[in-house]
Amino acid sequence: MKIKFSIGLPAFKGKFLHESLNSVLKQSYANFELIIVNDCSPDPIREIVESYTDNRIKYFENEINIGSESVIKNWNKCLEKASAEYFVLMGDDDIMEPGYLEEFIKLINKYPELKIFHCRTKLIDENSNTTGLTPLCPDYESVYDNIWHRINGYRIQYISDFVYHTESLKKNNGFYDLPLAWYSDDVSSYIASKEKGIAYTAKPVFKFRYSSISISGSGNPAKKMHAFLGFEKWLIEFLKVKPSNEKDSILHQSIIDNYPTFRKRNLYFVLLNSYKTKNILKAFFWIKNKKKFSLKYSEIFLSVLKYLKQSLANLI
Repeated sequence: MKIKFSIGLPAFKGKFLHESLNSVLKQSYANFELIIVNDCSPDPIREIVESYTDNRIKYFENEINIGSESVIKNWNKCLEKASAEYFVLMGDDDIMEPGYLEEFIKLINKYPELKIFHCRTKLIDENSNTTGLTPLCPDYESVYDNIWHRINGYRIQYISDFVYHTESLKKNNGFYDLPLAWYSDDVSSYIASKEKGIAYTAKPVFKFRYSSISISGSGNPAKKMHAFLGFEKWLIEFLKVKPSNEKDSILHQSIIDNYPTFRKRNLYFVLLNSYKTKNILKAFFWIKNKKKFSLKYSEIFLSVLKYLKQSLANLI
């Protein structure tokens, strides 16, 4: 039986939607359904979709905007409507290379027992110019290898460079819900690769767009901090169980040892960005809510110093 894919596309931004849809519909491997969920967008999403006459398109509209409350709820709404064996979540401003699905077919045939697969990605700007590549990964790795590389800063990955086994993803309650979808793609991929690992193709068959209108890239600093703490809670719980084989046991301990550095780096990232968008007075918000966000006075103070140092350097 020929493998079929469900491609879910939660649509809100219309600016790049034509380009995204064209890239999906021009796939060299044609056995897929394209599920588009219009998240009550002010942009002409319906008109854009209706300009296509492809019977593989399934179009739905939310009565209210779900993504403003939870990005993940709309992701999972796409998943609920999926009927194929494998699932891809596509961004409404990203691009698939023509051989995206075909390359994943090769991976699935090589590793049929796995529940998740991954590809290398090209980075593009708002004009679709290529600006870089994500780092290279091995053909296969365990979840511990993946987490170790990620927290040590050796990995860049995005939700659409993963392909999931649909039924397994549904059994795991869909994509892991965190505010603004921050760290959701990480945790979702770790859950899917927990038992049997993850396979990877070095061919860059996906294009991720860095855009000023990205939803998860912007947003409330407090929500970003909540998302990080949610990720941290999941990881601590996951690491309570020590793996049985020697290699993963070494990685498991190394993750624990290296986590404080990762935590500090991510806390400062959120804090410093909150000052850039909300000004330095945002520090008083963090002080007032330090217990709520598990912050120390020293962390807030050092983040202010880092921000002032960066600001002065920019003036010189």
